[in-house]
Amino acid sequence: MNSRLLITGAAGFIGSQVAREALAQGFNITIYDLLTYAGHWANIDDIVDNDHCRFVRGDIGDFNRVLATLRDQKIEGIINLAAESHVDNSINGPKPFVQTNIVGTFTLLEATREFLKQTNSEFRFLHVSTDEVFGALEDSRYFTEETAYAPNSPYSASKAASDHFVRAWHHTYGLNTIVTNCSNNYGPRQFPEKLIPRMLVNALLGEPLPVYGKGLNVRDWIHVADHARGILLAFRNGTPGQSYCFGGRSERKNIDVVNAICSTLDRLRPLGNGSSYKKLITYVTDRPGHDWRYAIDDAKAERQLGFKREYTNFESGLEQTINWYLDNSEWLAKIQGQTNSNGKAEKKGRPL
Repeated sequence: MNSRLLITGAAGFIGSQVAREALAQGFNITIYDLLTYAGHWANIDDIVDNDHCRFVRGDIGDFNRVLATLRDQKIEGIINLAAESHVDNSINGPKPFVQTNIVGTFTLLEATREFLKQTNSEFRFLHVSTDEVFGALEDSRYFTEETAYAPNSPYSASKAASDHFVRAWHHTYGLNTIVTNCSNNYGPRQFPEKLIPRMLVNALLGEPLPVYGKGLNVRDWIHVADHARGILLAFRNGTPGQSYCFGGRSERKNIDVVNAICSTLDRLRPLGNGSSYKKLITYVTDRPGHDWRYAIDDAKAERQLGFKREYTNFESGLEQTINWYLDNSEWLAKIQGQTNSNGKAEKKGRPL
């Protein structure tokens, strides 16, 4: 079933893990990625072999490029992870989020619909979203598939819109679509603008560890490997027109995550003068519209898809992640230098 997959955004953090998991499960995949600042050849150079895994550089907003790829590669299913995803960037400049997350998803859906005029109806389109589309939670509640959308940032609003397009293309045009929503991901190959890798890199450089407000905002953390397995489960076994949530059941205050990173580094890479990395923690002005808490109840995925987490302890998963970064300094140097697929250095995005 659906053995030839197109995975968009698969040179990114979550996408590259989904690509690895799909290959491990026997899929033939085509990675479709524009290699912008958060997507890197270094994330996929070890799996692209032109036999079971091919690479096409392209924009999901390019209708003709997408359609040609679907036809050339005889694609039987799509997993869409291509997105602009950093909240701070969306606040500073929302236009790319509208272009990629909304217009890009629309274009991908329309190219798929055109392609399906000449192929089978078993084709599946899985769209990966976020828990941020649901807005902020009070202390005792959880997001589920039934939670009403209430996005509070330009990023989450753009993802909410894309989710609605995917749902509408199922109900209006009969496209076999599935939407997944996840909590905060962590693990290897995450671009160092997100909380965990940014704090880790800054700590190793001896630079300040900026924490918004008092660091009391709460997030639920899921290891990227567990999330990738969940996505493939939803793709294989999910019901078209349905959505599935994936969480880590590992709620932590942001400041507790930062302290855990510091404590782990104190053991694994001690400063040598008896001091702790915690001395680098700096509290900064909170960002606008900072949601208080996210947490997911993924009982539906457990019940209907058989979803199970392998990383049930956040602290051990965090230590494994930190060890990966410490052992892969070459990878970090590549993405900080923005080496592209031709081996040429490119300077894009923000410096750390």
